[in-house]
Amino acid sequence: MKIYDWRLAPNPKRLRMFLVEKNIDIPIEEVAGDDLRLRPDYIARYPQAMVPMLELDDGTQIGESMAICRFLEELQPEPRLMGVDAKDRAIVEMWERRAFDEGMMAAGEVFRNTADAFVDRGVPGAAVAVVQIPELAERGRQRLDLFFDKFDRQLAKHRYVAGDRFSIADCTTFCSIEFASWSDIPIPERCTNLRRWHAEVSARPSATA
Repeated sequence: MKIYDWRLAPNPKRLRMFLVEKNIDIPIEEVAGDDLRLRPDYIARYPQAMVPMLELDDGTQIGESMAICRFLEELQPEPRLMGVDAKDRAIVEMWERRAFDEGMMAAGEVFRNTADAFVDRGVPGAAVAVVQIPELAERGRQRLDLFFDKFDRQLAKHRYVAGDRFSIADCTTFCSIEFASWSDIPIPERCTNLRRWHAEVSARPSATA
């Protein structure tokens, strides 16, 4: 097996966090060039043109971070990062999805619609130029404000995002917050529970994966 990766991007980062937490060692190949674009040979190999991608020994290609994580969790269940029973799995998936939709996607709206290097790359994986839309960046900032407050309320009740055990939901939440910081959007001072959680997760070895 091999993972194709872009070390700067947030989606591969949450997979790398997962690998460290699970103590899984898989060869990783960097596929982005110095121009912050995926290499042409990788796009030819994987026309979906997104990262991460896991290629199995039989040639099967599995894209999308969560699909890869689910596959690896089946191969190596412990420690369980996607839930220990039906109820827990549902809660973890619910909060992971909220972290992605409300945090990661919001941060992406800001970054892709403001960063100079992404002036013609408003949509990931698109084979044609997609222009930036300033109004989407503003909406992304508003969405992030809602995301920070929602997760602060959740973390007032629990040590981790989906309960009292570290899970994949924490990986996605952490990477969403990191992604927001690319656009100079920090966790608000008012979100004391989220800031407490962020400091704790930042100290985990997987946070520097």
